[in-house]
Amino acid sequence: MEPERTESGQRLSATSRVPAYIQAGTFSAAAEDLNDQELRAWRGLLRAHASLAKVLDAELEERHGLPMSSYEVLHFLAGSEQGRMRMCDLAEQAQMSRSGLTRLVDRLERDGLLERCSCEHDARGAYACLTASGRERLSEARSTHRSVVREHFLSRFSEQELSSLAELWERIAPCCGSSC
Repeated sequence: MEPERTESGQRLSATSRVPAYIQAGTFSAAAEDLNDQELRAWRGLLRAHASLAKVLDAELEERHGLPMSSYEVLHFLAGSEQGRMRMCDLAEQAQMSRSGLTRLVDRLERDGLLERCSCEHDARGAYACLTASGRERLSEARSTHRSVVREHFLSRFSEQELSSLAELWERIAPCCGSSC
């Protein structure tokens, strides 16, 4: 059976649908301009993410005084063992730089939503620990988060489309656990 090809004739892998020149590591063709379909897909992803993040951030901030980045950090902490995570692990989960996370944790700590806890087995290490106040604020904001996600994203797709989207996103960034 003949391998599937892109519009430009590039052979696609049956398993990953990545053009063969990328799989082979020869990127000379990759330096060419993106075609219309590629641009629509890429720009669509960027527009959709920016638009959804803007709406979600504004709603969380307006209703709960909690920007989306703060919500995400509290969410990851709430889902972790004993409501605490090492700072480096939290930065990775929240997809933030360590310095960016440190500044955010400083703000959340000032607001009483989390606190820094020492690490018993590593004196240099520190945990971010969710406080009762942080757990309460997260609980209050969770319904807003869910309603915005459902209204502005999930409602636009059928169950089958959502399943397909999940599979497509996992090709780019495989999910590593239940907190995704």
